[in-house]
Amino acid sequence: MEKVIAVVVSYNRQVLLSECIDALKSQTRKPDAILVVNNGSTDNTEQWLQTQSDIHYFTQNNVGSGGGFNAGIAWAFKHGYSWIWCMDDDGYPKEDALEKLLNTDTPQRSLLNCAVLNKDDKKTFVWNTNNYKTIDDVDQELIEGIGHPFNGTLLHRSIIEKVGVPKASLFLWGDETEYYYRITKQHQIPVVTVPASVHYHPAAAFSLKQDWDFKNSWKLYFYIRNRFHVHKAKFSNKLFAVINYLCFVMAFTGVILFFQKTDKLKKIYFILWPVADAFKSSYSATPTIILQKLQVRNQKQPPLIFTSVKNIWSQLFVPRPSLSTKPANA
Repeated sequence: MEKVIAVVVSYNRQVLLSECIDALKSQTRKPDAILVVNNGSTDNTEQWLQTQSDIHYFTQNNVGSGGGFNAGIAWAFKHGYSWIWCMDDDGYPKEDALEKLLNTDTPQRSLLNCAVLNKDDKKTFVWNTNNYKTIDDVDQELIEGIGHPFNGTLLHRSIIEKVGVPKASLFLWGDETEYYYRITKQHQIPVVTVPASVHYHPAAAFSLKQDWDFKNSWKLYFYIRNRFHVHKAKFSNKLFAVINYLCFVMAFTGVILFFQKTDKLKKIYFILWPVADAFKSSYSATPTIILQKLQVRNQKQPPLIFTSVKNIWSQLFVPRPSLSTKPANA
């Protein structure tokens, strides 16, 4: 019999983690084991884990979701589990989610995914899934060609044998997408979302169109840098990957110019750092290093060339108020 292990990566969300573990223990088809990767939590996660006699866990430094799933999947593979069910700590599966996934019949070992729904209304898709808005709109047993790792993603060990594990070096915000494209594009492994298998997750809280705080936006470093590695996994032609990445950078710059309200020049100047590290395949930046650099840059003005660009942009695209033909005292 093929055994299943659930792998949960956690960082400083003990209450949500316990909710997720309770949901795993209540499955109609229980996983044969549960593994928690504690990414150096500084809350009471470690103490809580020590009271859970029926789950495996290990604690490591905070290496992000990339490092967490890298270590967790590798551990599960090494210990001989056939199926590895992956999720973050801020979501939880519906009670029959695992049973529905395992009962899914596909022509070959596909990458299987739960339907990821808003945990508040339990109906709305958190991310775009074949343009369906709610689970009630779905009119097919399998949604082929799409999945959203790691939110109830079920991997068979045969996939790991071919593809390997997620890249710990990517840390977060792109690690799961790079792995997804390595599986589905580079190795041509089919991917399906199983609507009958549901995973509840908070609604997406961040939007690039919302004005973000420059000095605390460290996660965007990883988002910008990792996008190049995502494109390299998605496109077999390296030149095509570079072109697509440069288009992404230009589009990201446009988002800043059009939608950001504060520190536009600082944000544009900041982009150069993760872009340079992307092309150099540099992975030395950590959240602490990024925050320190953001704090320093927040105290300085961007180079003069960026101010000149802003002035030219304003002259070309910012409409001027029309001049009145009436006398001032009219």
